[in-house]
Amino acid sequence: MPTMTVLATTAVPDYVRGALTRWMIEPAPGLYVGTLSARVRDELWRVVSASIGPGAAVLVHPEANEQGFTLHTAGDRRRIPVDFDGLTLVAFRPHEEPSKPETPADLTFFRSD
Repeated sequence: MPTMTVLATTAVPDYVRGALTRWMIEPAPGLYVGTLSARVRDELWRVVSASIGPGAAVLVHPEANEQGFTLHTAGDRRRIPVDFDGLTLVAFRPHEEPSKPETPADLTFFRSD
C-alpha cells in the first residue's frame, strides 16, 4: 500500500534531483514529497544514498513503531539519528572550529623604533 514519503536533500547532484522529480513533487528546493509504494521508496533511497556525493539526504516514511515513522540519513550531516530504547532521537555533532595556525614557541617578535 502506498504511503506518504518525505525526502529532504542538500547539495546533491542534479541527476539525483531529476530522478526524484519523476516520482515525487518538489514543493520547496531540496524537499520532495510523494505517495510511494515501499518498493519504489526503497529503490529511490538506494539510488540517492549511493550517489549522494558531498551532499546529504534524509528520508522519513510511516512505520509500525511507537513514533509512527522511521528516519534514514545519508551523507555527512551534523544531526545524527540515535536509537534510544526504540525511539529515534537526534544528536548533534559538535561544531568544528576552524583550526588556527600554530606558531612556533621559540619565535620572537621584535619591534624597532
